[in-house]
Amino acid sequence: MRSYVVNTHQAEAWNGYEGAHWAAHPDRYNAVNDAFNPYLLDAVRPGDRVLDIGCGTGRTTRLAARTAASATGIDLSGPMLATARELAGEGEIAFVQGDAQVHPFPDSSFDLALSRFGIMFFGDPAAAFANIGRALAPGGRLAFLSMRGYGDLASVVSALGLPAPEPGAGPLALGDPETVGRVLTEAGFADVTARPVDAPQNWGADAADAAAFLGAWGPIRHQAGDGAAERLLPALRAFETPGGVLLKGEALLVGAVRP
Repeated sequence: MRSYVVNTHQAEAWNGYEGAHWAAHPDRYNAVNDAFNPYLLDAVRPGDRVLDIGCGTGRTTRLAARTAASATGIDLSGPMLATARELAGEGEIAFVQGDAQVHPFPDSSFDLALSRFGIMFFGDPAAAFANIGRALAPGGRLAFLSMRGYGDLASVVSALGLPAPEPGAGPLALGDPETVGRVLTEAGFADVTARPVDAPQNWGADAADAAAFLGAWGPIRHQAGDGAAERLLPALRAFETPGGVLLKGEALLVGAVRP
């Protein structure tokens, strides 16, 4: 059963085309983001009860469960969680459909809350992190990756002639260390750290494959419509390597502690 949701706009997107596309292509999206995993999973300790926020199809939930005592993923998207459950395998893994900003987590029920790019779209970030903080035991930790920039993707997407994204908004809402520090302090966290990290993101086997996939990605499909793949193709050719089409991704690695 899905819990109460306040972030209705995001819920509509992730239970519509966007979520269905991610659910249907988990390996493709994990290829985009997997190179960031070591930064995040370094926070997991044996015996931890882990909460994975915005877990999507459950990749980081499953990886955390290899070290932790248990791992629970929460996400707005029914389609993505259906895929996550199919892929869950063995271990103490559970998935919950809900809005982490308001979900009634039992108090002090987790030791670590983590997220791989699943925390950038909260309607009220301070309220969301306060709610997550209540779910952590005293001394519990928070570790997440947020986008701090668009990296090489910006130059590729510029081929579509779309309006430049607003700095510090949308996916970049938690990409600035000062903003993150203010939000987490307001939410009751201490010992906040934030440092930039980069990693290669694999968008496809070759330029044509990457262009077709990127052109069908929700934000591109919504803004650019039909024909996006053809316009992206020349820009993507510059990033072809023997290992695939690799674009540099830019993230902020954030850590904090619940006092």
